[in-house]
Amino acid sequence: MTSSHIPSTKSLVSVWAALICLTWTTVGVSYIELGELNVVIALLIALIKASLVAWIFMGVRFSAPMTRLFVVAGLVWLTIMIVITSGDYATRRYDNRPKSWTPTPPANTSTKPIPPAVGNK
Repeated sequence: MTSSHIPSTKSLVSVWAALICLTWTTVGVSYIELGELNVVIALLIALIKASLVAWIFMGVRFSAPMTRLFVVAGLVWLTIMIVITSGDYATRRYDNRPKSWTPTPPANTSTKPIPPAVGNK
């Protein structure tokens, strides 16, 4: 039932060149200030690179349908985990102001000096 397929040298070199180009694209995009889109673009490029590796180098293209199903299920699970993690990260409140070493006086106190105690000389 298993089929063995060896990819051609031309396809392997083409995928390798595409992976190198996508790596340099990731590096180039990281220097461009796109705000929150930097992460989205980096994840999309990583998804394309992972798909190329799985499809060509790992031979998923010529695998049994059950293997393809498990590859897709793994990608769906990865997507669910990324969405959950992104939701958690987006809803956190970060308060990075440093705390004071000395306690601050309450707002409504007067600054009258305390009179000396009677009997202490």
